Amino acid sequence: MNVDRWLRLIAGFFVMLSVALSYLHDPRWLYFTAFVGLNLFQSAFTNWCPMMTFLRKVGVKS
Repeated sequence: MNVDRWLRLIAGFFVMLSVALSYLHDPRWLYFTAFVGLNLFQSAFTNWCPMMTFLRKVGVKS
């Protein structure tokens, strides 16, 4: 898999995890969902995301 597919996989996992945690534990976990969404939104315009930088450093191909 390339960086883009890994990024979508990780973002989707984080969103689902934080929604589950907000339902089961504390609604403030939705702030993490908003953070992930905001990061995805800004990356659509800048084509840069911190997770993409991390994935490239650990050796995921572009």
